[in-house]
Amino acid sequence: MKRFIQTIRNIYKIEDLRKRIGYTIGIILLYRLGSYVVLPGVDPNQLANLQNQTSSGLLGLLNMFSGGAFSNASIFALGIMPYISASIVVQLLGMAIPYFQKLQKEGESGRKKINQITRYLTVLITGFQAPGYIANLISQLPAEAITPFDPSITSPTTFFWVSSVLILISGTLFVMWLGERITDKGIGNGISLIIMIGIIARLPFALFGELISRMEQKGGGLVLFIVELAVLMAVILLSILLVQGTRRIPVQYAKRIVGNKQYGGVRQYIPLKVNAAGVMPIIFAQAIMFLPLTLAGFAESETLSGFAAAFTNVNGFWYNFVFALMIIIFTYFYTAITINPNQMAEDMKKNNGFIPGVKPGKRTAEFIDQIMSRITLPGSLFLAFVAIMPAFASLMGVTGQFAQFFGGTSLLILVGVVLDTLQQIESHLLMRHYDGLTKSGRIKGRSSINMG
Repeated sequence: MKRFIQTIRNIYKIEDLRKRIGYTIGIILLYRLGSYVVLPGVDPNQLANLQNQTSSGLLGLLNMFSGGAFSNASIFALGIMPYISASIVVQLLGMAIPYFQKLQKEGESGRKKINQITRYLTVLITGFQAPGYIANLISQLPAEAITPFDPSITSPTTFFWVSSVLILISGTLFVMWLGERITDKGIGNGISLIIMIGIIARLPFALFGELISRMEQKGGGLVLFIVELAVLMAVILLSILLVQGTRRIPVQYAKRIVGNKQYGGVRQYIPLKVNAAGVMPIIFAQAIMFLPLTLAGFAESETLSGFAAAFTNVNGFWYNFVFALMIIIFTYFYTAITINPNQMAEDMKKNNGFIPGVKPGKRTAEFIDQIMSRITLPGSLFLAFVAIMPAFASLMGVTGQFAQFFGGTSLLILVGVVLDTLQQIESHLLMRHYDGLTKSGRIKGRSSINMG
């Protein structure tokens, strides 16, 4: 506790860090306020059916990502997920289309063009999703719940449809802008933080709901609840190990070279992360798994059939199988983007470095690539296993909302983003010669990937 208080004091002493944290908190409060601003023309007292619909299942997961804005019929109802979907498309295009590959190599100017394309695509995706959300909203609310600016009108008008779609698009773009502001002027990755805050906002409701559910059981309900909390803590620790796990490769650097001989030198290590992609595979895979729900117009899975029903049932075999498979694929995809063995081998060669027993140059790049492939496989499998754990928790009788925190997308995002944000805070402290948040002075967070 004494160390924690001293760390708070150190943070307060650093003006830049203090301003960044205050700015981030302010943006987060603005985002949370917006999640309670209901679409114009919708009676907020008539949302019971919509909130029941989003209490579990895939809609419940989507509602959690939006921090409850989905069930509140908020102007931020669609949240940041359309932007995530647009980022997926743009980054996949970067692997297949030469124009996007060229932009990726143009540095800052190319990045700005990619960001602009991503924003345009976000508008298109949100414009596609918004009518589905409005249609589902109308089907869930009683006729008198929608009175577009005139109490005498008891049915949605064309103006209501158009205005609501425009507001939802604007809401998503505004949330995207808030995330970018946090990244530029705050602390942490803004988009990831906004997703995390939405998840945290649902945790108290899920925890309280599970407690009430267990207390209503006759005999042993409270004991089961305590056991669930213990299992949850164990899963959190496993998730932290997954995020922080590394494999170190020794590298020998020579101080001077005479002819073909190297004299002196120092040995250092290259830490290769077991999960170099961080939480991005989870976020991107989950965004794609929302597609069947979007195509079905945000309808309840019970009313669907065939393909749509199978891929909107979060506890079903096919949903979890495809979800796990996509996480494994995206883990390799993002690892390939994050880690460039050829560049690492070239940098070592320029600095008179080599891996003992491995020839510099091409052989070194092949060695690093081989090591990354070996450690990424178990990392991706474990990431996929943790991601589908909520399905097993539901089968054990845990309520739908609380089950999402037993591993799954929500827990991994929480762990990854919290560690990454703490790592940035610690970097500010150590840069100004203050003690870090831990005794070792090192917090291993995930690799920040700007999705813009």
